[in-house]
Amino acid sequence: MTLLPTDPLSQRVLAFAREHEAPSVLNHSVRTFLHAAAIAERDGIEHDRVILFQACALHDIGTADAFDGPVRFEVEGADAAAAFLTAEGVPAAAVDQVWEAIALHTSAQIAERRGPITLLTRLGVLADFGEGSAEFEESYPRLGIEAELKRLVVEQARRNPAKAPKSSWAGYLSRTAISPDDF
Repeated sequence: MTLLPTDPLSQRVLAFAREHEAPSVLNHSVRTFLHAAAIAERDGIEHDRVILFQACALHDIGTADAFDGPVRFEVEGADAAAAFLTAEGVPAAAVDQVWEAIALHTSAQIAERRGPITLLTRLGVLADFGEGSAEFEESYPRLGIEAELKRLVVEQARRNPAKAPKSSWAGYLSRTAISPDDF
């Protein structure tokens, strides 16, 4: 199994995610990194492992109440991650890679063309919701992530429809969710 980075910054990123994300979202975020790192190794994609961890660990932070701002959750999450990492002294170029990966992780055909961190974050998300991994899920159980993430995104969109543009993932979820019982 691919291990998580153990450097002090990565530990603070994980603590920040743990403080704000629902347990199912946190586990999904960690599994996203594990999938992304495994894909990078399998396909020989060069990347910065710590920056990839930052992007994956925080890619759904915009679903947290603390970061439920006026725009779509991907952008709110990217802004929250950038503010946190900047305060931690992370160089602007690395912060920008994380911002881009988080903002674009639901943007098919765009994320795949924006460099290794954005590509791998997207592929890690897709792998976690596609093939999954019993090995990763043993340490980081799913805890109903599919329903929980849908509920969080749709609730934000119902409070503020501007967060769910028609062509976005949140827009799709909002149109297809009939009631809270759908979750």
